[in-house]
Amino acid sequence: MLLKSVASAINGRELRRTLSSSSSPFTAGVRCSSHGRRRVIDVAAKDGELRVFLVAGEVSGDALASRLMASLKNVSPVPVRFAGVGGSLMHKEGLQSIFPMEEIAVMGLWELLPHLNNIRIKLKDTTESAILFQPHVVVTVDSKGFSFRFLKLLQGRYIQNTNSPVHVHYVAPSFWAWKGGETRLTHLRHFVDHILCILPFEEEICRLNGLPATYVGHPLLEDVVFSSKELESSFDKCKFQGNVEAFRQENGLSSESTIITLLPGSRLQEVTRMLPIFLKTVEFLKNSIPELSTIIPVAPNCRVETYINNAIRTWPLRAILIPGESIEKKYEAFRASRAALCTSGSAVMELMLAGLPSVVAYRAHFITECIVKLRTKLNFISLPNILLESAVIPEVLFRACTSDNLVRKLREVLFNDEVRRLQISSAEEVLQILHNPIAQRSNSILDQLGFSSYKCCPSMIAASTVLYAEKLQKSHGLDSNFAP
Repeated sequence: MLLKSVASAINGRELRRTLSSSSSPFTAGVRCSSHGRRRVIDVAAKDGELRVFLVAGEVSGDALASRLMASLKNVSPVPVRFAGVGGSLMHKEGLQSIFPMEEIAVMGLWELLPHLNNIRIKLKDTTESAILFQPHVVVTVDSKGFSFRFLKLLQGRYIQNTNSPVHVHYVAPSFWAWKGGETRLTHLRHFVDHILCILPFEEEICRLNGLPATYVGHPLLEDVVFSSKELESSFDKCKFQGNVEAFRQENGLSSESTIITLLPGSRLQEVTRMLPIFLKTVEFLKNSIPELSTIIPVAPNCRVETYINNAIRTWPLRAILIPGESIEKKYEAFRASRAALCTSGSAVMELMLAGLPSVVAYRAHFITECIVKLRTKLNFISLPNILLESAVIPEVLFRACTSDNLVRKLREVLFNDEVRRLQISSAEEVLQILHNPIAQRSNSILDQLGFSSYKCCPSMIAASTVLYAEKLQKSHGLDSNFAP
């Protein structure tokens, strides 16, 4: 039942009292401007248009930014123009990317070294494009390595300029995961004006460290909102409605076949590292599971798509590829599947919402793995486990991430009813953790903006926050120690 309550609660009514509440996280940036500082919406209104420069460096960021763009077009009282760097979903909302987003989609520490020169070139190109565009607001989405360096460079170019744009970063850096991470938040004040958080506990920590922040809701909640009419009333099954038989027939799968979904990641470096391990793992099961097939949602990245197609060409098992950017197709695949193997990332939350039991896996370069082990404060890597402080979803990480180890965990997820029930039932608790802070807030933003008829969701809250964000007063010295 929680899925329906989430979908009904995150609507216009949930935000109607926010502006009038002194304890609301929006009061610092959404209420009337103070100390003569101008809000994004005020400057845009004078110019007769809102100019937004966005930067997303990976598939999940592309999805977040595209939803933000759509919501900005809905709530902005003036026409909106976009420029920046993004992917296919942002392109559908009107962005002509300066260069392919995949060129900055690099993750890791050691893995970054071969790409440093190209990253420097892209940073310069992005900065020059932003200055030429003269935006009212710059929104960077996740990808903190590139995003923070870009914002720092841009801020340096605008020193002594009172018309500098407001800098908003969407998805707080995971400072809570690293030793000493919270102390580094204060350095972000030099070039970030507002943080849009997707985890509820991040907002207060950011504010305590002098950085304006708003919990706008996890993107998982947006999937709930826009699929609310197709959600089952019983949370026991915890899955999106969909015609499983039609999906199987469409893809030539019998009703008796056992399907395992493989999610090797969205970046090429992840996929090349994880997909061979996943394929070998499933191969080990083919003799013990009759009619075994796999589904692989493919990220909208031509290099990733080419690699996956080549990898499965001579693979002895059936592999069905579906477009990873399609929420409908993806959740249909999850509903038809028995279990999933998933590279650690945002897809883990989607699997939990869909009620599909999974095993989380991750490998990186040996040096990166050593550094992570030394610096991390966490016992888990997947967000559901972190939020629940429990190993609800099995994790097989780093050097332990071998096909042999994955097979053992995957067998449990496939055949152990208790393990399966635990994952499915835990999804409700995860949703409550993410949803309750929004549900408890007062109700007023969209009414005051005149948009109470719109269905409110994380991207709508984010868009409203962007419109009413203000430029912070900066010191001229920019600290280089800015990223946790």
